[in-house]
Amino acid sequence: MVVARDLVVRYGRGLPAAVDRVSLEIGRRETLAVVGESGSGKSTLATAMAGLIPAESGSFTFRGTDGVEGDLTQPVARRTAELRRSVQLVFQNADTSLNPRRTVGAAIARPLTLFTGLTGSARADRVAELLAEVGLSRDFAARLPAQLSGGQRQRVGIARALAAGPELIIADEITTALDVRVQAGVLDLLTGLRDEKGLSCLFISHDLAVVRGVADRVAVMTGGQIVEVGPADAVFSGPNHPYTQTLLDATLDPGATELPSVGDGRPRWRDADGWDDHGDGHRIKRWEAM
Repeated sequence: MVVARDLVVRYGRGLPAAVDRVSLEIGRRETLAVVGESGSGKSTLATAMAGLIPAESGSFTFRGTDGVEGDLTQPVARRTAELRRSVQLVFQNADTSLNPRRTVGAAIARPLTLFTGLTGSARADRVAELLAEVGLSRDFAARLPAQLSGGQRQRVGIARALAAGPELIIADEITTALDVRVQAGVLDLLTGLRDEKGLSCLFISHDLAVVRGVADRVAVMTGGQIVEVGPADAVFSGPNHPYTQTLLDATLDPGATELPSVGDGRPRWRDADGWDDHGDGHRIKRWEAM
């Protein structure tokens, strides 16, 4: 459904590439999780896929099941309505992605008007259906964002994305600001909707513990580049790139009473040419010790 080849994204001339020659694929009904520390380039990748920042070079294509095709290197303003409908983003910060002066119902109704043409009572009924799909009652349509909890606002963000009828959802760190219980509820919701509607998903996170129960495949990013990619089980069982191992060592498992020890956090490896193939799509970028 999505194929990127040697994708480069840069925030300004002369600055280092935030996404540096990244190649990846997302299949139909598949969730690809991209993980890495802050500044690794994962959210920039998501932002570029959504069309909010243009790519500098490389290819980035979308091919949907309903015949929609498009060039994801183009900014959203240059994309067709069909491509904008097919690729929808759930923002990281639900507090700022919702207009504080617009009701929940108005926020969900806008993409309905833009992409489906629904108006009047038919649109209001569809808003109520979408709220029910994300576990909120019909009366939430009349509320303002300030009247919602963080988890409820994130559910509204998911409902707004679903309103367009997408084939691909981009979930950019959607559980970062939520407590563990609410986080689990949102993840269960997203997984259930993905399976029910047959959606593909790009799931961005810095937390491997969150990713483990959501992803079909995992790509690990650092310094704007992917250093490991493979089925989730293979990435979690190893062998691993040393950067991936650092992330795994730093993972705080549920119920843990002590923080994991990760040393001084400084890398003791550097890139080498090529990749090692460990089978079943599990590939690790070559490296050498420093």
